[in-house]
Amino acid sequence: MESASDSSKETRTAEGDTRRQVMLLLLKDGPVTASYLGERLGLSAAGIRRHLDILVEEGLTEVVRKRPQTRSGESAGRGRPAKHFRLTDRGRAHFGHAYDELASEALDALREAGGSEAVKRFAKARFQRLVADVDPLVGLEESVDEVAQRLAEVLDEHGYAATVNKAGQGVQICQHHCPVAHVAAEHPELCEAEQEVFSSLLGTHVQPLASIAEGHGICTTNIPLTPIKSNSERSGF
Repeated sequence: MESASDSSKETRTAEGDTRRQVMLLLLKDGPVTASYLGERLGLSAAGIRRHLDILVEEGLTEVVRKRPQTRSGESAGRGRPAKHFRLTDRGRAHFGHAYDELASEALDALREAGGSEAVKRFAKARFQRLVADVDPLVGLEESVDEVAQRLAEVLDEHGYAATVNKAGQGVQICQHHCPVAHVAAEHPELCEAEQEVFSSLLGTHVQPLASIAEGHGICTTNIPLTPIKSNSERSGF
């Protein structure tokens, strides 16, 4: 005769397997709606929402909003944005990080073929594509902190969990997560290229203060809002 504890254990196992299937679909097809997941897994709306709520609460899944698409594939422009779900970086970590090893090996080969500068050029081009929607600071249309805020928003969209904070005579872009931290720890050119792109977009020198790749809990880039004078300038020479 099956005991109550055995039955409870089987239920927990089944629910865990279902959530694993939900996460696998999110990994392969995400971002997708709850109704899509329900149809694929044969679950009721209430059932799929319960699993998604648990995954969101555990930080494995997050909500994004996408506007309904027309038949031509263009955004309809009206109506409430549809709620879609996708895996967070933490959720993706459940499926392993073999891609880190692959990326690191590829950069090793690039360094061997073209030296450190080749790795840096690659990293810079990659990061420029990542922040391509951020307009560089030109003229007086936007302030440095406005561009920094836009940078943080774009980084946040790409999983860097970025914020902007006031700090003394400047602002700081803080990245609370780095999706490429394991690779950057072996290839510091990635961090150097990131700082060069920051400087170019902001039109000012930036100061890297901390890096997750170097073992800190956060990547911090300081952006002075007032020019930094050299010793000769301060002495009047």
